[in-house]
Amino acid sequence: MYTGRRLPSLFLAPSAAVLVMAAAGCSSGDAQPSVTVPTPSSEAAAYCEALHGELPKSVAGMDRSDPEPESGLTAGWGDGAIVLRCGVPRPAKMEDAQSEGIDADGVRWLLEQREGAGPRFTTVYRKAYVEVTLPGEFAHDITPLAEFAASVRKTVPESL
Repeated sequence: MYTGRRLPSLFLAPSAAVLVMAAAGCSSGDAQPSVTVPTPSSEAAAYCEALHGELPKSVAGMDRSDPEPESGLTAGWGDGAIVLRCGVPRPAKMEDAQSEGIDADGVRWLLEQREGAGPRFTTVYRKAYVEVTLPGEFAHDITPLAEFAASVRKTVPESL
């Protein structure tokens, strides 16, 4: 004799299985990291778009793999290990006379050490600010910045 209790469980079992399969289908092991896309002025955006087309295919031995969402203002290498954002706002740290700066093949960069993360560098004396974040292993190695220098010099004019 049918009691009515079994029917709901028959409907719940396939529903649960469908939800598990849908969740598995939505996740991807090779998804790119998400990055906040800057909102620069139209002048800076034009420089950034030009820079985007000149960026290297690999940096520090890592292949280019741009982050999500796709934008001409962002780029990445090594599945998000190195991230470039162009058209970022001027960092407040640039007002600090004690801030550290470096030169990498003719491009000046502001260095910001980040708590629990690798360094962040932002160009100075350029008509658009270009920011590069590096993993911790590059805390004392500017080699990746040197690989961006020719592209930055070619596409983002000096502001002085």
